[in-house]
Amino acid sequence: MQLDDFRMMVVLAQELNMRKAAERLFVSQPALSQRLQSMEKQWGMKFFLRSQKGLTITPEGEKVTLYAIEMLRQEENVKNELAALQAKTHGTLKIAVASIIGQYWLPGILKTFVEQYPLVQISLFTGWSSEVQKHFYEGDVHLAIVRGSQDYPGKKYHLLTDELYLVDTEISDMAMLRDTNKPFIQFKSDSTYYSQIQSWWYAMFSHPPKRTIVVDQIETCKQMVMHGIGYAVLPSSVLHTAEGVYKLPMAVDGKGLTRETWLLMNEAALELKQVGAFADLVKNFIVKK
Repeated sequence: MQLDDFRMMVVLAQELNMRKAAERLFVSQPALSQRLQSMEKQWGMKFFLRSQKGLTITPEGEKVTLYAIEMLRQEENVKNELAALQAKTHGTLKIAVASIIGQYWLPGILKTFVEQYPLVQISLFTGWSSEVQKHFYEGDVHLAIVRGSQDYPGKKYHLLTDELYLVDTEISDMAMLRDTNKPFIQFKSDSTYYSQIQSWWYAMFSHPPKRTIVVDQIETCKQMVMHGIGYAVLPSSVLHTAEGVYKLPMAVDGKGLTRETWLLMNEAALELKQVGAFADLVKNFIVKK
């Protein structure tokens, strides 16, 4: 098998559709079908079953796809190692970032990085911190920016501390929560964030919120609060442009509630010029700030 065959297997396994796979590979559908048939004939087995609904991968196809993924990963590793030997900084920078950081904090950093290192390709994953950590620990990315306290034993760097605030257009005192009929608007996040909020709530009240609304994104939550629909707990990093609302600092036993953000670094990956350059840029940004 050649590298093009590896890429074909991976794309077909991801799409399970000849037309979509052909578009991603920039080849015609008949040409792709012929390549697949030729490879299946060479191996003497079927990798995919065809039907009007699309493709179904066979156990043999799954095995070959895993092999193809590993071969492509090795190819990329070789390219990155060669790139590290070059005078100019290039190669692929793979980052996984907590969604809130990717939305509110990272764009400014990436803008500067792209301007300084235009030859570097960036692969970016955003999601919950648990998903980000999974990608990092499994070696899918070079760097991870995660929320919450971290027990990572390797190299890490503290980026920022977010204070948590109860935010609403009308509630100006925590005691008003006892009588309000407004819903508590929550955004989907990691369990550690909800544990903080629940600990605070039940330290204040013996009963749960009267009404709740759960939304997917923190920006949706913020906008609903600013339109007076309900109240929410939001970190300070998303409140710079929030006007016309009360922001009440949250605390348990006199200690303010905060949310930490960390940069986790793969020490071996830091030897890659593009990875080290990004880590240094982030650190300098924090120091200057």
